[in-house]
Amino acid sequence: METKNTLKGGEFLIKETDANSVFIPEQFDEEQLMIAATCNDFVEQEILPNIEKIEKLEEGYTPSLLEKAGELGLLGISIPEELGGFGKDFVTSMLTTEVLGGSYSFAVSLSAHTGIGTLPILYYGNEAQKQKYIPKLASGEWKAAYCLTEPGSGSDANSGKTKAVLSEDGKHYTINGQKMWITNGGFADIYTVFAKIGDDENLSAFIVEKEFGGITLNPEEKKMGIKGSSTRQVFFNDCKVPTENLLGERQEGFKIALNILNIGRIKLAGAAIGGAKRAIGDAVNYANEREQFGRPISKYGAIKYKLAEQAIKVYASESAVYRCSQNVDDAINALIAEGMDKGQATLEGIRQFAAEAAILKVHGSETLDYVVDEAVQIYGGMGYSAESPVERAYRDARINRIFEGTNEINRMLIVDMLLKKAMKNELDLMGPAQEVAKELMSIPDFGAAPSTIFEAAHQQIKNYKKAILMVAGSAAQKLMMQLSKEQEILMNIADMVIETYIAESVLLRVEKLAALKGEAAIENQIAMMQVYIYDVADKVNKYGKDAINSFVEGDELRMMQTGLKRFTKQDLLNVKDARRKVADKLIAENKYCY
Repeated sequence: METKNTLKGGEFLIKETDANSVFIPEQFDEEQLMIAATCNDFVEQEILPNIEKIEKLEEGYTPSLLEKAGELGLLGISIPEELGGFGKDFVTSMLTTEVLGGSYSFAVSLSAHTGIGTLPILYYGNEAQKQKYIPKLASGEWKAAYCLTEPGSGSDANSGKTKAVLSEDGKHYTINGQKMWITNGGFADIYTVFAKIGDDENLSAFIVEKEFGGITLNPEEKKMGIKGSSTRQVFFNDCKVPTENLLGERQEGFKIALNILNIGRIKLAGAAIGGAKRAIGDAVNYANEREQFGRPISKYGAIKYKLAEQAIKVYASESAVYRCSQNVDDAINALIAEGMDKGQATLEGIRQFAAEAAILKVHGSETLDYVVDEAVQIYGGMGYSAESPVERAYRDARINRIFEGTNEINRMLIVDMLLKKAMKNELDLMGPAQEVAKELMSIPDFGAAPSTIFEAAHQQIKNYKKAILMVAGSAAQKLMMQLSKEQEILMNIADMVIETYIAESVLLRVEKLAALKGEAAIENQIAMMQVYIYDVADKVNKYGKDAINSFVEGDELRMMQTGLKRFTKQDLLNVKDARRKVADKLIAENKYCY
């Protein structure tokens, strides 16, 4: 696997990425494909035939499936071998997340166990804690849950009211409080619980065993979707926890929660891609079988548009997920080479790409929402029936825009994290922003016309980045400390950043693919890339216009509007023919085939 000089987190905005340096899904090796096949077989044989049992929360059924997944090693992909796992890299763990993402609400139970349930102990536990808990979590013998959210603290997690009091003899903490929306709450053996010790300002984290006692549960929540995942309120009533079960340092809980959320965000994007691919498969199958006016509905342009657009969005999102996953792996390996231990290096590698993780979470969840919505539409009336798989997919998808921080919070975080990196001199945004401001004052230099489709696409992406730097630079300069209160402007800038990062990712993937296979062999992928980049021009223009109209006036506004027009100018493209090309291959293969 290549690990060339990849960019640091956030640098995609100000530097060009070499297509050779990115990882693309077409490069998975034999072992990775075997792991993916094992995951797929597990979903096809154990989950889909039993989805009704899972959805009815049949006593002990989901825990038994987690045990089966544990026997196959699916719960320990990224856990070190010495702790009972496979010790695989981040890209491989993302691939398993993606494939298992097609298992409806079981995917939620599994990812809560392997992610927020297991990782706080793996990355913040001391040696004794890791030895005691991780092997049993990797095998599925013990199931895990994560208790952060409270009735009064959701997005503002650090305002939690749950309290931990140290006993006089210093041997245990007594925890009292209430947690809600706890995934796996009904059957977990181990809870990672966040509480404030005494009058501490920040949360601390504790490993709490169900056997400690003092834990009661409300009945299962009745939810719109993901009905097969156990979701309960958990009450701690004088729950006594040995002092050796404090996780990490005192008051380090909020940091633990944030770092685990970074991992959760990028993993959610991977799972969303898996769910979306399954929904596209169902939609194509149905469109090929359903006849109206004497022929399959897959022959009609309106349906072809929907199928193509589903595939294009998923292909683009997937390109960005694996690009970022490889960046994370490269950062981890570089930190290990400098002498950092693997757990710390993993957290730090992911933290470096926290802005990208938020981008992926937003784009992945909104792509899945688009795909399942259009899948229901393709099914027509049948899609509204509880007997169709797309009805379940539609309901299950909706939570993803709320999980791991709402998409609104994540949008604001993207801009906040990039600006904070700039203020810490980790990312030079102001230099390039000033260059763009100078360019606006000068006569445009259109240079030589691009000689290839990839050169033309790179030029467009470069211009989208200039549009972002122009708007964000001006907003930061003019609004300064007020910018954090201007949420509409932050969200406009975030949307410009999201679309540009995804567009660049799909360009890099297709460019690398062309180098490997030749352009003639990948006409459809080129069509997907061109349509995506073409559509982004108008989006960047609209978001940019909305932002600058909110805080700029007079001549300056006119100049920035002209700049925006220049930066989002695009070549003409027959999008109908391009989409039909993409759809025809899906229809011929009767599955998601990209």
